[in-house]
Amino acid sequence: MASLLFHHFFLLSILIIFSSSSLCQSQFPKSGYITLPTKLDPATHQYYTSSIGIGTPKHKMNLVIALEQDALWYDCNSHYNSSSYIPITCHDPTYCPPTASCFNCSLGPRKPGCTDNTCAYQVYNPFLTVFFPSADLGTDLLYLPRVNIPQRFLSACFESDGPFIVIPVLDGLVKGANGILGLGRNSKLPLPIQVSSLYNVIPKFAICLPSSEKSIGNVFIGGTPYALNSVPNRVAFAISTDPNSREYFVNVNSIKIDGELVNVSGKGFDGNIKISTLSNFTVLHSSIYKPFVRDFVTHAKAMKIKKVKAVKPFAACFDGKSIVKKNGVPDVPGVNLLLEENEGVSYEINGHNSMFEVKKDVMCLAFVDGGKQANTGIILGGYQMEDRILEFDLSTSILRFSDSLLHHSNASCSNPASLNF
Repeated sequence: MASLLFHHFFLLSILIIFSSSSLCQSQFPKSGYITLPTKLDPATHQYYTSSIGIGTPKHKMNLVIALEQDALWYDCNSHYNSSSYIPITCHDPTYCPPTASCFNCSLGPRKPGCTDNTCAYQVYNPFLTVFFPSADLGTDLLYLPRVNIPQRFLSACFESDGPFIVIPVLDGLVKGANGILGLGRNSKLPLPIQVSSLYNVIPKFAICLPSSEKSIGNVFIGGTPYALNSVPNRVAFAISTDPNSREYFVNVNSIKIDGELVNVSGKGFDGNIKISTLSNFTVLHSSIYKPFVRDFVTHAKAMKIKKVKAVKPFAACFDGKSIVKKNGVPDVPGVNLLLEENEGVSYEINGHNSMFEVKKDVMCLAFVDGGKQANTGIILGGYQMEDRILEFDLSTSILRFSDSLLHHSNASCSNPASLNF
């Protein structure tokens, strides 16, 4: 009898310990935010995280960070399966948009990416031009650093190697990538929105992109490692509230180089900046790019910086030995994107984010020509966001951003505590 009571007590103790551990893992971090360490791939200059797991058994995911996409999607090919995966039905009134198509799979065994009567999600890889059939929208377990999502997480999976069709859904992404982590807006699918709903926290996130494959950046979900008004040199600006857009836009009034206005004319200057982590460098409409490069070269020449033969895709390159460095940063003409001219709000780009070393002693102006048919006048690329904080508050449609962290002693994307400068 005593042995039986001890056995029951032992089992109860194990259950209590296991339940407490699970509860602890399911609680929102005491720090007030979820941290996703972020790396830079030097081959593609894309930013990705390896800190997410999905399904049962847990599959480690390498996911490319994309501000312009609205969901987490991944390749659930024939080698992938998960016993905890549940597809969203076509007629689900909560999660399946009325405009979504209905997906049926008759080509193989039922598994993630191959189910019937399933709400379809259109997977998009911007580096490919092939047509993508619809992916499955479903729920599964999600594992994040220091927290496991206690309820099922909405994501989309695409079976790339079905019996009769093979689509290179991951081509162009970081080698070893499993898919894309979309941080877009105006949808129920982005990770910040789902975290906000599950934990009753503000729907916001911040990115701090690394500038080297040797350093670590971070994406902060649900909060930030600093008080909203504690960081100096931080400015705020409204994100376009277009309800039909998943992307992030802010308005720009003008561009200045070393305080002098760039004379831009033509339809390319539409007053919008799109913020994109999938664009390696800032892209300018041709009507903006040509006068911008011309004026930058003029100012560089005045600083005794020698121009050399251009290296594609850049139009202006310089002799690195003729560029002086101040505090480790190339001393070149400063670029300002004026967001609110009357209030002096601007996005300042110094030599750290404007010059790209293409080879030894050759540095190029890290802006590219988007052509005459570009839909957006300016696309702010990842290189111009490295080593600075950009915070997206989806509850207020406000973007806050800091100046370069290189201006602050010991500040680093890889050390959240240092961001309270």
